[in-house]
Amino acid sequence: MASGPPIATVYVKNLEERVKPEPLKEALSTVFSEYGNIIDIVAKRNLKAKGQAFVVFERPESAAQAVEEVQGFELFDKPMQVALARTRSDATVLSTGNKDEFELHQRRRLAEKDKKKALEAAEEQKRLKRPGAVPAAGEGQRPAKAARGLKPTAPSAGPNAVVPDEYLPPNKILFVQNVPDDYHDIEALTGIFGRFEGFREVRLVPGRKGIAFIEYEAEAGAITAKENTAGMSLGDKFIKVTYQRQ
Repeated sequence: MASGPPIATVYVKNLEERVKPEPLKEALSTVFSEYGNIIDIVAKRNLKAKGQAFVVFERPESAAQAVEEVQGFELFDKPMQVALARTRSDATVLSTGNKDEFELHQRRRLAEKDKKKALEAAEEQKRLKRPGAVPAAGEGQRPAKAARGLKPTAPSAGPNAVVPDEYLPPNKILFVQNVPDDYHDIEALTGIFGRFEGFREVRLVPGRKGIAFIEYEAEAGAITAKENTAGMSLGDKFIKVTYQRQ
């Protein structure tokens, strides 16, 4: 299996959460600029991302050296934990000047987030079906607020809750929506989805425009197809690609 492009981004965690993003970026720049040209530093304010940052170098060699030498270096009295990021950053892809590659990168990243949310939702559904299970507090909420009856922002929980399309767990059949009339035929959709491994067929629904089902031999093919087509522009529309509801 061929490896992907070299990673030029360093993932940093165990940072002091009380430090605001701008001073944190300045401190990270001071430490990491010793290893090469930095094109971006990402540090966010939201609760999930606190204590973490991404340092994007111009060259993968700089990132590799930084990971090796900065591991455990104390910043604001806390030892940093560093590793190469799992995927290329937006800044790295943008630096290539290839617009099509950047759009594909964004679709893949969005699909990966959808996949993660789907798996989390599926696990929550399984958990709630166990005897004595109770819904978890809403994401980002304090338990006390959830207990007072405030609605969480995540999909409503419960054994019979309906999971939105975006949170459905992966399977080998894709559900495609918002298909323009010019592309709503088997030949056109096969040309788009048939290039992914394990493609089996396109199924249209008689009397229903704008939707189609795409079946693959295995879940892996459907996942790859979704990563590469979610949000794709066809004519004047952006198609929506999710997994078929089981």
